[in-house]
Amino acid sequence: MSTFEKMEWNSLLTTIRLGMEKYHDEKKDARSNFQRDYDRLIFSSPFRRLQNKTQVFPLPGSVFVHNRLTHSLEVASVGRSLGNNVYSQLKEKYAAEPWNDKLREIGAIVAAACLAHDLGNPPFGHSGEKAISAYFSEGSGATLQEEMYQQQWDDLTHFEGNANSFRLLSHQFKGRREGGYALTYSTLASIVKYPYASTHAGNKQKFGFFRSENETFEKIASELKLIKIEEGKYCRHPLVFLVEAADDICYQIMDIEDAHKLKILSDDETFDLFLNFFTAEKQVKMRRTFEIVTDINEQIAYLRSSVIGHLIDECSRVFVENESLLLEGKLEKPLIKLISDTPANAYKDCSKIAFSRLYKSSDVVDIEIAGHQIISFLLDKFIDAVNNPEKAYSKLLLDRIPDQYEIGAQSKYGKVMAILDYISGMTDIYALDLYRKLYGMSLPSL
Repeated sequence: MSTFEKMEWNSLLTTIRLGMEKYHDEKKDARSNFQRDYDRLIFSSPFRRLQNKTQVFPLPGSVFVHNRLTHSLEVASVGRSLGNNVYSQLKEKYAAEPWNDKLREIGAIVAAACLAHDLGNPPFGHSGEKAISAYFSEGSGATLQEEMYQQQWDDLTHFEGNANSFRLLSHQFKGRREGGYALTYSTLASIVKYPYASTHAGNKQKFGFFRSENETFEKIASELKLIKIEEGKYCRHPLVFLVEAADDICYQIMDIEDAHKLKILSDDETFDLFLNFFTAEKQVKMRRTFEIVTDINEQIAYLRSSVIGHLIDECSRVFVENESLLLEGKLEKPLIKLISDTPANAYKDCSKIAFSRLYKSSDVVDIEIAGHQIISFLLDKFIDAVNNPEKAYSKLLLDRIPDQYEIGAQSKYGKVMAILDYISGMTDIYALDLYRKLYGMSLPSL
């Protein structure tokens, strides 16, 4: 355990930027430093690429469903509301503190972190993560194990989108500035859902930073005075719980709405799932709205909006009630697991339906199968190329890789990470197109 027995808001909320520590100052203008974080992310290339990355259902044909970009925008919106709710309650508690004004930025920090939480996810949703891990643990990549240190190997066999997000935002890629996107320490820490190295991943396969970013996270954790549990393992920044709650709220509720649009769920099933978040008395009042709003899709949208608002209030309440435990690093459950019985039971019902009907639908499974094949194939080709650059075919492949990726790294781990940076940054469409070209199934126009 570290010397810090309890985290403090004054330390947790800092405007120091990664890579720009020497130039730190408190700028006074219309935008706060955390709003600047949000804007940097909105205008970034990795964020734009999320529009062509699968959320759950295949990317839209005639019916629009969520992709990673629309999901991230919605999570950021919910995160801001959660943060603002928390601020409105904490500002009274800490009214006498000289740093009280810092608390007003909680909503902006959470919104920025929410915007960035999925940036490191590879193509084809979570199946992409599994495909990368499986490539090294049971595929062709297994032969590389003897050339790696244990944590390096754990990074690859437990590949995690959350850790990749932190790398994408903080790593100094070739030709880029120190500190990556130079985000504030507080925003970066709020992204790291699992604040420990891959050696602590265990059976859950979850961790928050690769070996290549160990030193960076250690520096951030020290400045923010996060509680250190043991070497390479910390307690979460409290705002991570709000980012996690925003994600939990959005993916579960929006997936139900998407399933209704795709006719996987009937009108009545969807109505019941959403109405069950409320008491019988509240349901009666809500049904009266249907006498005015008669369009089915608008009725579903109204219910979805009401459910999200209700869950925001619930999770905000749980956060404030457990603030002391959060600052002590002792809250072990997500906020969504601690809400009141009625919405908690309804949320569980949505989860059951999602896993039994949505995530196992043929369209979703087909994307996972195809994604696994495509990513494994691309890894095979490019890792062989980076390890054998003298081959004629390797030279052709390596010419495709942008200069920012360090394919000439000294270590085998560095070379492999450069390939993972390249492939995980691809959109679903780009990965599929490249797969077809390398397989000879598609040729450029002559």
